[in-house]
Amino acid sequence: MDLEKPPAGRPAGQRTGHRPGPPAREPVREPEGCLVVAIRLPVRIVVLVLVVPVRMVWDALVVVGRLLRDAVLRPLGRALLRLGKALFVLPLAALWRYVVVPAGKALAWLGRVLLVVPVVWTYRHVLTPVGHGVARLARGIGAGLVWVHTRVLTPVGHACRWLLKGIGAFLAAVGVGAYTGVAWLLRYLVVVPARWVHRWVLAPTGRAIAWCARGVWRLLALLVTGIGLVLYWTARILVVLPALALWRWVLAPVGRLLAVVAREVGDALGHAWRIAGRISRAVGRFLGTLLRWIFVEPVRWVYRSVLTPVGHVVRDAVLRPAASAARSVGRATRQTLAAARETARQARADVRRMLFGQSREREPVGGREPSGAEARTLGRSTTALTKD
Repeated sequence: MDLEKPPAGRPAGQRTGHRPGPPAREPVREPEGCLVVAIRLPVRIVVLVLVVPVRMVWDALVVVGRLLRDAVLRPLGRALLRLGKALFVLPLAALWRYVVVPAGKALAWLGRVLLVVPVVWTYRHVLTPVGHGVARLARGIGAGLVWVHTRVLTPVGHACRWLLKGIGAFLAAVGVGAYTGVAWLLRYLVVVPARWVHRWVLAPTGRAIAWCARGVWRLLALLVTGIGLVLYWTARILVVLPALALWRWVLAPVGRLLAVVAREVGDALGHAWRIAGRISRAVGRFLGTLLRWIFVEPVRWVYRSVLTPVGHVVRDAVLRPAASAARSVGRATRQTLAAARETARQARADVRRMLFGQSREREPVGGREPSGAEARTLGRSTTALTKD
């Protein structure tokens, strides 16, 4: 018993020191108005009336489809599978195993004998010696070229390089002098006058043109801004505000109403489909029970109460005696046929003895193993060789 009084704000059934878990969140439902309720009831009634026949037809089609699948399509598919296996798979497998594979092996052996072996022999006994000879000749030619490069071309190249270096130094000295003179002339005849013209003529003119262009640009910007503001307020007053009012006071309420109607129709379809399923199941069970009591139970009663006793009587009074008599007749017939075969065999043997005489009996051949009396046993130490 909990003797402590629970503090205010805590339920009486909660003990002190017990850490409560997070409270379960209940789904928050938006408040529904009278319009939603007024739309929901007739929509659900109408949809239920329309959906019940569709659901019953659908369940009937499902039952028929399952019956066709289990009784027709699956056996037909299995029969077609076996037929296809017998007509295509087995002949193709036999063709592959007994025709293609031996032919491939024969072609492989023929290709090995006619192509691989001659090519290997040619490579080993013809191309390899020729390649070794060509390699030795190439090494000799390479050694000769190296000697020519070292003893002939290198000294000639050094001499040409020394000569070209002297000519280059002379031309460089002449070019430096000419470049210095041309540079001095270009500086005082072109660069200095061009710099003076840029500083005292072109730069002031360019600044004046830029100031004028900035003024013109600011004037154009002011004009464009004014025209834009006029067009903006004109479009806002003539287009935006009427469109906003149309959206806020006409389209949005109509859209909300249509959304409520669509949601209620969807919920009604779901409820109607489930209720129609239960109704269809109840009707199906009723029809199944009715069919069972009208057809199945009478047939079962007739089979169990009439046909089974009659079958037992027929089995005990007719079939079993007939089977016993048939077995007796068959046994007597087999014994008669066996006796006739034995009599015919004896007659043939007598006729053969009268015509050809008594045949000599074969003399028994002595076995290599000693007999039981002469063989060694576990209780004696003698053998057939040391018995005497």
